[in-house]
Amino acid sequence: MRPSRGVPLAAATLVAAALTWPTPAEATAVGGDHCARQERVHVPGAAFQQSACLPDLTTTGLAGTPYTDMADQAGLTAKATRTPSGVPGVQIDGYFPDSSHFNTTHGWRHDAQFVIRLPDHWNGGLVVTGAPGTRKQYATDTAISDQVLAQGYAYAATDKGNSGADFYRDGTRPGDAIAEWNTRTTQLTRAAKHAVTQRYGHAPRRTYMTGISNGGYLTRWQLENHPELYDGGVDWEGALWTANGPNLLTSLPTAVARMQGSARDEDMYAVGFARGSEFLWPYHEKAYWGVTQKIYRAEFDPTYDPGCPGPSAGSTPEQILAPCATDAAYDYASRPAAVHRAVARVSLTGRIGRPLITLHGDLDALLPKAADSDVYARMVDASGRGPLHRYYTIQGGTHVDGLYDTYPDRLRPILPCYRSAFDALVSWVEQGARPPADHTVARPADGDVVDSCRLADRAHPVR
Repeated sequence: MRPSRGVPLAAATLVAAALTWPTPAEATAVGGDHCARQERVHVPGAAFQQSACLPDLTTTGLAGTPYTDMADQAGLTAKATRTPSGVPGVQIDGYFPDSSHFNTTHGWRHDAQFVIRLPDHWNGGLVVTGAPGTRKQYATDTAISDQVLAQGYAYAATDKGNSGADFYRDGTRPGDAIAEWNTRTTQLTRAAKHAVTQRYGHAPRRTYMTGISNGGYLTRWQLENHPELYDGGVDWEGALWTANGPNLLTSLPTAVARMQGSARDEDMYAVGFARGSEFLWPYHEKAYWGVTQKIYRAEFDPTYDPGCPGPSAGSTPEQILAPCATDAAYDYASRPAAVHRAVARVSLTGRIGRPLITLHGDLDALLPKAADSDVYARMVDASGRGPLHRYYTIQGGTHVDGLYDTYPDRLRPILPCYRSAFDALVSWVEQGARPPADHTVARPADGDVVDSCRLADRAHPVR
């Protein structure tokens, strides 16, 4: 992931204006049995939906059409990533009733947008995800949708009900915007199951929840709170929220302080940032730390410096990415009980009710694993659910795979390990084949790391 015209690509994605989409009539469609029952599929609860019968539901076929958004996927995968193609089927785009209007995709200016993809050749399963970061419903098309569609799964993704750097403005109470993420994921899962039943004549035999970053958080939350809806999940570096910490608001203030010269490297290590990840810090200073701290702090603690970010995170990429100076001194532990209660509304417990595989890169410089997945794994164990959990640290992995293109000698993409983990989950759930014990997946000294990863390749046990 490289800067573009001096502005980090993540920022360009964050503040991109609505794309000018071609009309649905301009996309290639095929007829015959391929479109059978298309008109009979209605998404329960949707305020609006439109369907299209398409010759290829993968990004190879959808790039440049209204049916995906390549800009919103920017930086999530390595450029050389190979993806399958040639999956015909039906795509349904739409939105559920919502009062917010951050998502301008399709010119709808309406949140709670979703996409459901129904391949012609169905394997009986459904995969559900939510957007990572502050992205929207097409963000994981290359990273997740392409592969699971090629395997025959139906696929559904949500924008989580709000998106963009101003997402914290949604709702009336602190924590409302993030609480909606969970509600919208549950809503889409139930609706997608009905849509699948209408399309194929019977309900999905297996439903899997998965996601990256905030999508990984959603995976954890759903398996804790609605295990009846799923058969298992894969959590790719999910964000950790706990009322008493750790969480984003306990590690990022130190990163902001370092940006402003008031914190040392040792302070960074103390809050969880990994030794050896220092080469990634300059990029994260420009693209992630400042904006992430201020908008999530505004979500949960709006009375702390209400003038920054105020009613908007900014109108230019530079303004959006700039930190609030006061965040360098932000101390989550000392904030009022109301702030902790707001976080508690969306907190995780570790009490998963279905098999879960967690992946986290040891060089993650946004959500350092020592303050995130290491902690979550202990929470799962403490809740007595350890037998349902596997945790793999990916040596050389960082928060977004696109950075591999800048540092191919130091990093490895997590995506191929994620694909192996998904296959391992399916074998675990459907065949009773237990995945390898928790361990660190070693970065090979040579060979293909962009499209290959064996979970059995071990460096040392995690715990």
